[in-house]
Amino acid sequence: MYKFLPYVVKTLWGHRTRSLLTLSGTAVALFVFAFVSGIQEGMQKLSQNKDSDRSLIVFQRYRFCPETSRLPEDYGRVIAKIPGVADYLPVKVFMNNCGATIDLIVFHGVPPQKLRSYRNLSLISGDFAAFERQRDAALVGKTVASRRGLKTGDKFTVGQITVSVVGIFSSPSPVEENMIYTQLEFLQYAPGQNSVGMVTQFEVKVADGADPVEVAKNIDAAFQADRVQTDTRGKGVFEAFAVGDLGEMIGFTNYLGYACVILVLTLVSTTTMMSVQDRVREHAVLQTLGLTSYQIFALVLVESLILSAAGGVLGVGAALATLQWSGLAIATEGINITFAASPTLAALGLGVSATVGILAGFMPALQAARADIVASLRGA
Repeated sequence: MYKFLPYVVKTLWGHRTRSLLTLSGTAVALFVFAFVSGIQEGMQKLSQNKDSDRSLIVFQRYRFCPETSRLPEDYGRVIAKIPGVADYLPVKVFMNNCGATIDLIVFHGVPPQKLRSYRNLSLISGDFAAFERQRDAALVGKTVASRRGLKTGDKFTVGQITVSVVGIFSSPSPVEENMIYTQLEFLQYAPGQNSVGMVTQFEVKVADGADPVEVAKNIDAAFQADRVQTDTRGKGVFEAFAVGDLGEMIGFTNYLGYACVILVLTLVSTTTMMSVQDRVREHAVLQTLGLTSYQIFALVLVESLILSAAGGVLGVGAALATLQWSGLAIATEGINITFAASPTLAALGLGVSATVGILAGFMPALQAARADIVASLRGA
C-alpha cells in the first residue's frame, strides 16, 4: 500500500480547501483535548505523590485556608516526643490568594537547616549557603521563576513581602517547582504577618514501622485540651481535601475532552464521506484496473487516518509546547495543580487521533469497497 501514498496525498491536495478546514478543525479540537488531559494528569500526579505515604500534615482544627491556620511553634517540641514521629518541619505559609487562581504565589517559610533533608531540591543556579545565611533570601521553583521572569540576584515583591532570589531550583515534584522557600523567621517577622512564634502547619515524618493513622490520632490527642486544637491528616489526604472542590470542577473537564473527540470523529468522517461520493467513478475505474475491494477500502481508510493524524500532530504538539513553556498551574488553598506535559500525554493524544481517524474512515471506506462497479461507472 505504500506505493499508493502519493495518490492519497494528491487526492487530499486536490480538495485542499476542504482538507485544510478539516485539518485545522481537528487540530484545534485535539489541542483542547490534550490541554484538558494535561490538567487531569496534573491532578493525578498530585494524588499519587509517593512522598505523601509516610508524611502527616498538622493543621489548626476548623481552619481551611492556610492564612487562617495559626499553631504555636513550640508545639513542635511536643510532636517530636510522640511515639512514631521521626522528625518534624514547622512551616509558615504565605500566599497572594487563598482562592482558586492560575497565578498563585506560595511562600513556605522553613528552618533553612531542615530544608535539605525534607525536600529533594536541585539548584539550577545560585547558592544554598546564601539561603542559610541571608535573612531575606529565597529559593524559587523554576516554574515560578519562568512565569515571573525571575533569576538569581533579583528582588521579588508580593504584597508587603520582598525577598532576594539567591537560587532557582528544580524538583522531581511539579508541585514543589511552583513554590518559593524562605527562612521561617523572615516570614514570621514580615510586615503585616503578625505571626512571631506561630506557624501555619507542621509536616511530620512517620518513623518506619509506625502506623501513620495512629500517630495522627496521638498528635491530635496531645493538643485536645490545649489553647489551639489540631487536625492531623496524611499529606495526600490533606492535599486532596484542600483541592476537593477544585478537583470536582477539573473532573467536569473530562466531558469537554470527550466532546472534542466526538467533534474530530464527525469532522473527519464527514470529509471522508464527501471525498468518497466525489470519486465514485474514480474508484470504479481503479477496480477495473485491477485494484481489489480491500485495496479501495485501505485507500479511503488511509486518507481518513492521514487527516486525523496530521491534525493530531499539530494540535497535540501545540498543546504540549504550551503546557511545557507556559508553566501554567491552577491552585487553591496553597496547593498547586501543575498542568503536566509528558510523553504519556503525547502518546495518548496521538493514539486518540489515530483511533478516531480509523473509526471515522471505516464506514466511508466500506461504502467505497462495496460499491457496484457498473453502477458506479454509470454514475448511479
